[in-house]
Amino acid sequence: MTKGITRARIVTAALELLDEKGIDAVTVRALATALGVKPPALYYHVRDKQELLDEMSTEIYRRVATGLAAMTPHAHWRDDLAGFARLLRAEFLLHRDGARTFSGTRITDPGVPRAQEPWLARWAAAGHSLPAIMDALDLVSAFVVGFVIEEQEQRQGGPERYSLPQRDEWLGDDAPLVRQSGHARDHGDPRFERHLGILLDGIAGDS
Repeated sequence: MTKGITRARIVTAALELLDEKGIDAVTVRALATALGVKPPALYYHVRDKQELLDEMSTEIYRRVATGLAAMTPHAHWRDDLAGFARLLRAEFLLHRDGARTFSGTRITDPGVPRAQEPWLARWAAAGHSLPAIMDALDLVSAFVVGFVIEEQEQRQGGPERYSLPQRDEWLGDDAPLVRQSGHARDHGDPRFERHLGILLDGIAGDS
């Protein structure tokens, strides 16, 4: 084991590499170069890129769990879920390709899912079944991942890629409602909050 190389240092460097160059550039070899060591020095801590992504994701979700623990419990599950969604989106947006990078990874620290226990206990005590609670969490998580993937891809694509005047010209004059639909869409926080509200309304309707 190379002196000074720890898992925490590897994860920090990997997140920095992600922010600088994006997910496709995050490899064990590139990370070893950034840390000034040979790739075998890292294999003691992470066996491959997937394990590296798992560790990076665990750090992100650890921060989400810390944020949730600091939140004042709400009287209604809807407000708790909204708070979770906002925290998750904020952490994803801190990193280039954040949602795409951390989606589908495996948490390696049992302390992260264990942090959900007070929430699950509170919701269960309010009369909600555990399957219904998990469905709600999964739906909100999937919404945030999808929303942020699109959000980040559009930001990185640049304004010229999504130019409304160019879109209007491309569509022509015989689809006026389709043309107007492009101008009717907003972005960022307002769109996120509105879509989150629609999703939570749907969950509430089924509960």
